[in-house]
Amino acid sequence: MEHNEKTRYNRFLLLVAGLGGLLYGVDVGIIAGALPYLEATSGLTAGQLSIVVAAVLLGSVISTLFAGVLADWMGRRLLMTLSGVLFVVSIPVIALSHSYEALVLGRLLQGISAGLIGVVVPLYLAECLSASSRGKGTGIFQWLLTLGIVTAAVVGMFFSIRVEEVAKLGDAARLLAFKDTAWRSIFWVSLPPGILFVIGSLMVAESPRWLFRRGKRDAAQAALLRSRTPEQASLELAEMEQAAAAEKSSTSAGAKTKESLLRRKYVIPFVLACVILACNQATGVNSIIGYNANILLQSGLSDVQAHWGYVLFTVVNFLMTIGGVLLVDRKGRKFLLSLGSAGIIASLLCTGVLFRRTEKLRVDSRAAVQSMVSADQKLTLLYDEKAADNLLAASGDMGDALRKRPTSLIVIYSCGDFRAATKVARSDDTAAKPIEITQESCLPANKVVAFFSNPFSNLDASRQAPLRIENALMSLVPSTHNGWLVAITLFVFMAFFAIGPGVCVWLALSELMPTRIRSNGMSIALLINQAVSTGIAATFLPTVGKYGYSTMFFAFAACTVVYFITAAVFLPETKGKTLEEIEAHFEGAKKNPGLATA
Repeated sequence: MEHNEKTRYNRFLLLVAGLGGLLYGVDVGIIAGALPYLEATSGLTAGQLSIVVAAVLLGSVISTLFAGVLADWMGRRLLMTLSGVLFVVSIPVIALSHSYEALVLGRLLQGISAGLIGVVVPLYLAECLSASSRGKGTGIFQWLLTLGIVTAAVVGMFFSIRVEEVAKLGDAARLLAFKDTAWRSIFWVSLPPGILFVIGSLMVAESPRWLFRRGKRDAAQAALLRSRTPEQASLELAEMEQAAAAEKSSTSAGAKTKESLLRRKYVIPFVLACVILACNQATGVNSIIGYNANILLQSGLSDVQAHWGYVLFTVVNFLMTIGGVLLVDRKGRKFLLSLGSAGIIASLLCTGVLFRRTEKLRVDSRAAVQSMVSADQKLTLLYDEKAADNLLAASGDMGDALRKRPTSLIVIYSCGDFRAATKVARSDDTAAKPIEITQESCLPANKVVAFFSNPFSNLDASRQAPLRIENALMSLVPSTHNGWLVAITLFVFMAFFAIGPGVCVWLALSELMPTRIRSNGMSIALLINQAVSTGIAATFLPTVGKYGYSTMFFAFAACTVVYFITAAVFLPETKGKTLEEIEAHFEGAKKNPGLATA
């Protein structure tokens, strides 16, 4: 009976962790479905809407920075509850709002909630779950995070279908009213998981390691006994006491502060976690997801095929994450990270080679397109066969090889410190709309968005800068066969990412760092992760514009080689080890020889 109770409690812990991941995913994805209807009915300006969107990112960055301090101050469980309450409160604030200020407040609360959840849930799981189920718990967090993104997309799609049905009735007033109902309903639908997460966080025990460091030994033992046998609980408690005694004995009476972050058991795991978090973004995963439709269009797929390709891409991510959850405690973190990064390298190289075959004939018609920019810094271009031939004719001998053949065009343009790109246009698309390029479409609407787009930018100066065509890239439209080959290589990329880095990165973040620095170290590592992501986003378009997609994919592959070496050579296997055993490994302890070679 006692064993069944502990099994049920461990499953409940996994459920609560999963709900945390679900909320994180909903936080990230919910605005995409609601934004078109919010834009149509709220009467907000483009600048105000951009702040509503950016408020989540701002809140997330701020709360990530302070999440570690808060987790140490108030405890892991209480911070989980607080993050859930913030999310729950944000929903009625947004859904019942009739003012710009209320929308921004609600979205800011959602961002703060997401930042706290991203730190505290993996932290809590690492400290509460037994060594044998820690990987599964963190994997479920990632799996339901992807489910949260998919759920947000499905909810948005459902309401888009309903809006289309109402639009067919031809009643403008009714359509406007339904759009207003639609964006509010999209937010209301995300409320139940938040409520369940709050209830669940109130029913679980506090982290035993946090309790122990607060001097509450009996409470720590009671927390351990909820998920462990008495023997396991006594063993882990003894390890905590041994680790605390070793830490205390190694610090001199007057040098505790100086010693705390300079020993190898702190420095090495912290650096390892930061490298893994940085390399996780350097695989290019966010850019490949964000520009997926554009990439597939350039590879030879039609618009409809490219969007179906993206749907399949997200399904692969979701399904393969399940595989990662099932394997992480069987095969181990080191194995999955090594396997995943190796597969990512191979798939990126294949994608790069496929693009290289077609990009060799690419023509840059920058000068011809720049001459079309009007005095008011605008450009409208219908890219059809006639326009393509005119641009190619102005490109000299290089353009002759592409004339009278289907081509694609993507224009990369800038105003001061900011860049943007048009959607890919194809000369054989008879239903295509004209390409519209303006200064407004390039510049962020406000300084908040500008900072996250380019932290070193000058928005005021950029608003005075002329519209500059950096590249007008014309490429031969590859065959549909080539397009699907590229799609398959991207599916393989996503599969290896999901089964390895997608699941294991949260474990590397939470398992590697010793208890003393875990919360603050996780916050810093996540900030590095966000900084690398921002840097890649800022350089992606200029690199693609100047050197092509092939160069970008080869660069991602080169960065992933660093990831593979780190995982295969320097990362110890943490499967089945308590956090104190992992800490002893980095200290170089000799008391258990098996740890040093793990």
